[in-house]
Amino acid sequence: MNLSELVDFNLVARHGGFGRAARASGRPKATLSRRVAELERRLQLRLFERGGHRLTLTEEGKALHERTGTLLAELDETMLAIASGGDRPRGRLRISAPLLFCQLAMGRLAAEFALAYPEVQLEVTSEDRPVEMIDEGYDLVIRVNPEEDERLYGRRFLHDRLVAVASSQLPKPAVDQAAPAVVRAGGPPVSTWELTSNGTTARVDVRPVLRLSSMTMMRDAVRAGAGAGLLPLSLVSRDLEAGRLIAWGDVHGPAIDLWALYPSRRLLNARVSAFLTHLKSAFPSGEPEELAAYIDP
Repeated sequence: MNLSELVDFNLVARHGGFGRAARASGRPKATLSRRVAELERRLQLRLFERGGHRLTLTEEGKALHERTGTLLAELDETMLAIASGGDRPRGRLRISAPLLFCQLAMGRLAAEFALAYPEVQLEVTSEDRPVEMIDEGYDLVIRVNPEEDERLYGRRFLHDRLVAVASSQLPKPAVDQAAPAVVRAGGPPVSTWELTSNGTTARVDVRPVLRLSSMTMMRDAVRAGAGAGLLPLSLVSRDLEAGRLIAWGDVHGPAIDLWALYPSRRLLNARVSAFLTHLKSAFPSGEPEELAAYIDP
């Protein structure tokens, strides 16, 4: 197989069209089209559905892209490492991370990493949507409780849990009363919370009075006494210690796990490896209190 054909096929697949791939790479559009056509003839398969403004991969094209794109990236990383005289981190590192984690910790994490590895050009995008890591060109993504994906590998580096908290001025309601609650905008309707405290689980009736789209806004509203809220322990740990907030109990349910995901465990490039080590250094045990201390030293 002609390796150039495979490289050009993956370039077109990644950008979704010959024109986009040509503009991104500086390669002639006609050359890319000819190479892909030659690969299709060689394999006797149609790799793209042609028509409209954007090419669409066939099932065979998707399989080829998924299985060869990472291998070609690893080969490129190996050549770069050899050319640079070793595995010293250098070059561009693109990371996607959730908005809350970016707001709380990523600024400091990125600054410390940039100071430690000045030859790496770090770019961080904050977004909560499930990005297509390989297709969108990310080297690393950080996600909360990610779904299993056979194309990706990962390491859990932090875990957290939701707690029900309220201002010290807002008493916990009696059994037959509903507490005012600050809830996440866009979430499902809620009328009760199932909370665990000292090994005992109980239900608390709530009445939503505010719907806010971010956890930091919810925390500030809870601090101001608008109502109780379900918030990550790391976000309110210092408020609990200072007595600004009181805990009504832990939310009954799964923990909140933060994972760093990457496309291959083989030949992990030096930049990603260095950032994973950086995360481990910042959060050695991965406890919520570590994140709280990191964002409010």
